[in-house]
Amino acid sequence: MITVTHRRYVPYAHAHYAGNLVDGAYSLGLFGDVATEICIRLDGDEGLFASYDDVQFKAPVRAGDVLEISGTVTKTGTRSRKIAFEVRVVCRGTGGSAAEVLPEPIVATTAVGTVVVPAKP
Repeated sequence: MITVTHRRYVPYAHAHYAGNLVDGAYSLGLFGDVATEICIRLDGDEGLFASYDDVQFKAPVRAGDVLEISGTVTKTGTRSRKIAFEVRVVCRGTGGSAAEVLPEPIVATTAVGTVVVPAKP
């Protein structure tokens, strides 16, 4: 099975709530980016996101975080690929421009999704 991992800094401009919290849709957008790379690597096509089977918000994502976003293909159909996703917080802002590398990543969001790709000729 293939796994793709991206890293992303969360800019303060993306904070929507008190405490510099970022909305859950931010993680879902990052899952889409990882799924796109997976489809390109496996099928030579960007593919299309079809559905989510399960999304769980387990810990907050905040502006100033550095996220590690992974997707692993768990099942391959003729045109579909089922992918297990995870967002982990690996660094966190501590105020102003200060930040720290976390001793252990925090799992913030998990999901299972399905993407589809064009039929092979």
